[in-house]
Amino acid sequence: MVGYPKFFTPNNDGANDTWNIKGIETLNNPVVFVFDRYGKLLAQLNSNTEWDGTYNGKPLPSSDYWFRFEYEEDEEGVVVAKSTRANFTLKR
Repeated sequence: MVGYPKFFTPNNDGANDTWNIKGIETLNNPVVFVFDRYGKLLAQLNSNTEWDGTYNGKPLPSSDYWFRFEYEEDEEGVVVAKSTRANFTLKR
């Protein structure tokens, strides 16, 4: 099953400190792009990375953030590009 958390809380308490697509490791060539509300690219993630709520090493504020999730799927021998867009909340 593949999905994503609707929020995360990067406060170093050991719970929900990073954000990524859950189950991403089961997909072919996945990549996730994280953006702020103005469309600025903040992070690019793959199957073994998570986002910690920072940009250039500085913590970003509590807000809604958007992502684009791309991967490939084999449909009867044809590789098909898939893409999903949604948002999540960073809470401090």
